[in-house]
Amino acid sequence: MVNKETILFMNSNSKSFLIFEHELNTQLTMKISIGNDHAGPEYKKAIVAMLEAKGHQITNYGTDSFDAVDYPDLAHPVAQDVEEGKADFGIVICGSGNGIAMTVNKHQKVRAALCWMKEIAALARLHNDANVISIPARYTSVPQAVEMVETFLNTEFEGGRHQNRVNKIACQ
Repeated sequence: MVNKETILFMNSNSKSFLIFEHELNTQLTMKISIGNDHAGPEYKKAIVAMLEAKGHQITNYGTDSFDAVDYPDLAHPVAQDVEEGKADFGIVICGSGNGIAMTVNKHQKVRAALCWMKEIAALARLHNDANVISIPARYTSVPQAVEMVETFLNTEFEGGRHQNRVNKIACQ
């Protein structure tokens, strides 16, 4: 039996919508690296608790403090783990999600997606084969971030017409 999920997307004018069904990732345990700056300790704690409860192996490069740190110092190790195959996926968290996403996307084999809702997280995996999710801690709630991570990790890349586009992302 194939596990599937159906997601409804409504556009901003609420007059049109798209329904799509996709296969769920059924990989039992995953290796996941996570990194966060001072905007994300609470987010990381909740996400790690959820992931560990599901039996996933977590490598934590993030801070547990609210004292200011430089996000690149916490992002590059996550990206290296993904790039070197030491992690199946990466999770990065900073205030806006932008700076940390830009940092990890400097790594050749990383495709990080800035996500602020679960539908974006699903599409990042489904159409772009994203392997890192970037979460904007100042613009999402902790429960929303946990839900996005769950959706991100449970969504399989669709391939097909999207594969050619994904192949063109990395600089040659």
